[in-house]
This record gives sequence, C-alpha cells and structure tokens, in this order.
Amino acid sequence: MDKRPAVFLDRDGCVNVEDNHIRNLDQFRLYPESLDSIKKLNAAGFLVVVITNQSGVARGFMTEELVRRTNGTLREWASEAGVVIDGIYYCPHHPEGTVEKYAIYCKCRKPAPGMLLQASEDLGIDFSRSFVIGDKISDIGLGPVVGARSILVRTGYGAAQLEKIKSGEAPWPDHVADGIGDAIDWILDHHGTEG
Repeated sequence: MDKRPAVFLDRDGCVNVEDNHIRNLDQFRLYPESLDSIKKLNAAGFLVVVITNQSGVARGFMTEELVRRTNGTLREWASEAGVVIDGIYYCPHHPEGTVEKYAIYCKCRKPAPGMLLQASEDLGIDFSRSFVIGDKISDIGLGPVVGARSILVRTGYGAAQLEKIKSGEAPWPDHVADGIGDAIDWILDHHGTEG
C-alpha cells in the first residue's frame, strides 16, 4: 500500500468552537470555514484525520457515548457537505481524572503520539509529508515526534498558547494561522516544500 500524506486536525478549538468541553450536542458548532477547508484537503489528495483529547470523560463531565455521538454528528455534517473525514480518534483518559476507569497514563493522550500511530497503521500515512493542526501546545508538539509539520491556530486556546510559545515555554510550530481555513491554505501552498 502506498502511504499517503495526512492532515491531523484537533477537534475542539480547531474544527469546532471551543466551549469548555462539549457536554451536550447543542454546544457543538463548527467554525464557518471548517468543512470547505477540509474539502480542499480532500481535493489535494490528503487523508483527513481528527485527533482529539477528551479528558472530560475521565473528569466526569461527559460520557464516551456522548463523545462518539458528537464525532458522529461531525461525520454527518461532513458527509452532507460532500466532505470526507478518513478517521476520528479520541482519547478519554487523564491521569488526574475522577472516573477510575479512565484515570490512567496512556499512550494516546496528546502530546503522546498514540492516536497518530494508530491512524497510520489503519490508513497508511507518510508522516514526512503530513501536518498537524491544533490550538494547543500539546497538538503542535506531535509534529516533531512523528516527523510531520505543525501549525498552531489562534482560535480556541491558540492565542493564549501562542503567548507561552513567545515566552519560551514551548517550541515554535512551523506556522501560526488565524484559523483552520488559513492553516489549510498554508498547507496547500507548502506541502510540496521542505520545512
């Protein structure tokens, strides 16, 4: 199987509006440019994979069933718009969680690369031609771990996280974008170049 490039998208704060954990489906709202931007990735031949930490499950804010329903809603909206999302992976764990089953250290909670490695196994991904987009330092930290490029968006927690990067608390990403649309346009301009 030929390996393909992928764009890994954080969910909350990148694809949909950050709302302090999606505790019911009424809170789930996409950014206006999300689906049209993902469609551009489809057209350019990228796999599109959503990777999301959902520590609210471990913290008792919501159930895994709600996370799955929310991800299912995203797939429905994408399908209705003619957009392909090739995979959605989530991590329900947090070592300081209050729900014992999920209160563990794991290999899937970002910035650990477990979700990306699973997606690569499932879908056949060439990390060297791939990108990670997110609004947190834990998202953009994934790029160097797997050999992909990373983009921080200023939406969600991104603007506050950028201040931490500026103060030297974390390494710079390959690019800082205003939002998902800007990030994807940058990818389409740079995916054939190195670094």
